[in-house]
Amino acid sequence: MSTDIHILGIDLGKNWFHLIGIDTRGKVVLRKKLNRGKLMAFIADLPTCIVSMESCPGSQFLGRRCEDAGHEVRIIPAQFVKPYVKSNKNDFNDAQAIAEAASRATMRFVPLKSPEQLELQAIHRVRQRFITERTATVNQMRALLLENGITIPVGRALFARRLPGILEDADNGLSIRLRTLLDKLRHRWRTLDSEIQEMTDLLNEQAKQSELCVRVSTVPGVGPIVSTALIAAVGNARAFGRGRDLAAWIGLVPRQHSTGGKATLGAISKRGNSYLRQLFIQGAHALYIHMKRDQSALGKWLRQLEARSHRHVAVVALANKIVRICWKVLTSGRAYEPFPARIG
Repeated sequence: MSTDIHILGIDLGKNWFHLIGIDTRGKVVLRKKLNRGKLMAFIADLPTCIVSMESCPGSQFLGRRCEDAGHEVRIIPAQFVKPYVKSNKNDFNDAQAIAEAASRATMRFVPLKSPEQLELQAIHRVRQRFITERTATVNQMRALLLENGITIPVGRALFARRLPGILEDADNGLSIRLRTLLDKLRHRWRTLDSEIQEMTDLLNEQAKQSELCVRVSTVPGVGPIVSTALIAAVGNARAFGRGRDLAAWIGLVPRQHSTGGKATLGAISKRGNSYLRQLFIQGAHALYIHMKRDQSALGKWLRQLEARSHRHVAVVALANKIVRICWKVLTSGRAYEPFPARIG
């Protein structure tokens, strides 16, 4: 009976949804397959309970609808659901695994995002898609030229400067048809540059309008792109109990394999949000180059780290530090205030 449901597990699909309801003892009391229209009506009439689902496209939308209907929503990362799947994999077994995973007291859940966060996330994803396409276009042009014995040193700006001369040189052996193809690719390249700049301008505008983005941008190494990506991913960061938890979610803490009381730490785990991790490392690298080491406690810490670590290790450690500072800024409600470097 639907009145006995304590946790409802939903295996999401494009058009069809498989539901498993369990009571407080973990016994299955509901087993249904519904289409999208009937699911919304069923959720609206269902007595208040816990609704759980895997994190995937569509989970944020459905989660908000369930929350509006008065239910408690628990969205679970897919890798945490897999251990609870029994026997063969099918949609009902997946739904039951989701319900059982949601019943665990130590389970980690994905917080619901606001429409503003989802919009920022969409802009970042479209911008990154354009950047990836631009890189592929430039690489294809390089390959076509290399097939004809023309090499250009690494660097997109250098390639852009030399390409017009290559297309105009009548003695380099390029056919008219190949010159036409390269010119079309150059036009596509310019179009992508314009589209990337348009997305960047949108992010810069959003960064100025968001109070959270303005606050987190006061942290060294964090600009409009990093701040909007961070807010889109974690909001006010209160889902994380401490700064290290946020750094671990991004994948900037050492991978650990410990047993028998002996701790073994390796390279960074590279878990979580790879795009956000990339942005923080890029910001840390720029800060590493331009930071005045003698003007703040952070600079003094970095100088001591440089004395005993490789440059790449120091950059990643600085990225870790920046993430922890961002967590403090977001959760405390105060802008970043650097500590002056102590003398002596």
